[in-house]
Amino acid sequence: MREIILEVKDSEFECEVDQSFGVLVKATGDFGNTFHHRLYSVADLPSRINGNPKITMLVKRCSYIDDFNGEEYKGVASNYLCDRKKGDEITVTGPFQLPFRVPEDKTANMILIGMGTGIAPFRAFIKHIYKNVKDWEGKIRLFYGARSGLELLYLNDKDGDLTNYYDKDTFEAFHALSKRPHWADSIELEKALEEQTTELKELLSKSNTYVYVAGYANILNKLNTSFSKILGSEEKWKLRKAELIAGRKWAEIIF
Repeated sequence: MREIILEVKDSEFECEVDQSFGVLVKATGDFGNTFHHRLYSVADLPSRINGNPKITMLVKRCSYIDDFNGEEYKGVASNYLCDRKKGDEITVTGPFQLPFRVPEDKTANMILIGMGTGIAPFRAFIKHIYKNVKDWEGKIRLFYGARSGLELLYLNDKDGDLTNYYDKDTFEAFHALSKRPHWADSIELEKALEEQTTELKELLSKSNTYVYVAGYANILNKLNTSFSKILGSEEKWKLRKAELIAGRKWAEIIF
């Protein structure tokens, strides 16, 4: 895991908490491409260094094993970024709009669910609400999944950013960890959600509740299973999710 801070040499470049930016890496692709483009969420509030825009990003070094030939392939952008040193130059693009928006209604409730580096957009999002929007009255519930306590980014430090909001009446965070991280067990997101069944059922019954999700593709299956149990049946959850989507109160970033 790497938290990387970038100083953008274009003083007019702006990337807000509800936006992402791209990283352009020289790489030869299967279809003759000469560049690899990867989008990243902003992981902190916008600021400036020496008068230039400052962007904070969160990157996890990735690789995967090919099911056919058994070979390991390294993630192009993640390994490129994790190998950068202080003072290195990279090419960024954007900004691009994220689907996560702060509701205009300060009494709105939000269920935020992030897996792994999916915590990045929510870190900036939550900081923005309590530092810039202020006077938030609705409930904000953050569910964050990680392989181990060491990966509870922004939550496991004594002065961690998100722990600063534990004294807020409206904010609470819940951790979902793998029982045996070295065995690659699945993160117990379902358990963390279902332990809060009473409150989540109440929040999902309200018309001003938003659900925002960021993480790997399998997070959607976990959520469908848990929310079906919480609401009492798969049919009830399908209906409620359809209502959230139709009302633009459901948003997701899947990577």
